[in-house]
Amino acid sequence: MRRAYFKNNWIAALMVAPQLLIIFVFFYWPTSQAIYWAFTLEQPWGGGNEWVGFENFRQLLTDSQYWDSVRVSVIYAIATTALAMGMALILALFADRQLTGYKFYRVGLIWPYAVAAPAVGLSFRFIFNPSAGLFSYINHLFPGLWDPIMNGSHALFMVIVAGAWKQIAYSFIFFLAALQSIPRSLTEACAMDGSGVLRRMWDLQLPLMAPTFFFLLVINITDSFTDSFGIVDTLTVGGPARATNLMVYKIYEDGFRGLDYSGAAAQSIILMLLVIALTFFQFRFVERRIHYS
Repeated sequence: MRRAYFKNNWIAALMVAPQLLIIFVFFYWPTSQAIYWAFTLEQPWGGGNEWVGFENFRQLLTDSQYWDSVRVSVIYAIATTALAMGMALILALFADRQLTGYKFYRVGLIWPYAVAAPAVGLSFRFIFNPSAGLFSYINHLFPGLWDPIMNGSHALFMVIVAGAWKQIAYSFIFFLAALQSIPRSLTEACAMDGSGVLRRMWDLQLPLMAPTFFFLLVINITDSFTDSFGIVDTLTVGGPARATNLMVYKIYEDGFRGLDYSGAAAQSIILMLLVIALTFFQFRFVERRIHYS
């Protein structure tokens, strides 16, 4: 195979420049500013920033409210990842079977991926509303059973379900593609040997889908930590009593509402390091159990 090359280097530079500009403006520049703010403290009434070293991080790591935010974020990430991947796998297994109208089901299950997080939050805010939504019927039958406005556990459950619903479509696409990449001759051979649907899924399909599982595990966990702001902001605004105040939402609260830019920047650095550490852990230990051939 012949390699493509440019006779004039300026043509290659011209074609790469827009992408490099986008990366610099929206990634490297904000990251450098966050690092600068994380190690400095803005002077009262302006007047520049004072170098404080790790003082912002020390205050965060000794703050019980911040650790509560970390705990809630971990619970949210694990629950949404497990729920989204589990439901997506079940839906993909059903959609892969060529039943009547299977093409319609495939398209319908992909559409939720295009819905923005704030729209998802508003929809579930109505569905889980204890006085006007669908869950109002539950409270009518069992008064006081469902109250996400006052009960933190109910509110966190509501956010988890909304976040998982948002991620199901993305996982569904990859699970369905993985299932369709398995040669039909293998499944037909298993069926001829007398294996049932569940046995074929457990012994044949799931092992061959291991690389897809690993990829979606990394993506879903990362997305749970970094892309939950819209859902939390429209559903619970971090409440009640900070029960749904995830790390990414606490950064917004402290930075844009509390005007603690240095503390918010330090939180963003910790969140970035946490996501990097989780990704490294998955590649270092989880990938060992994955077979690509």
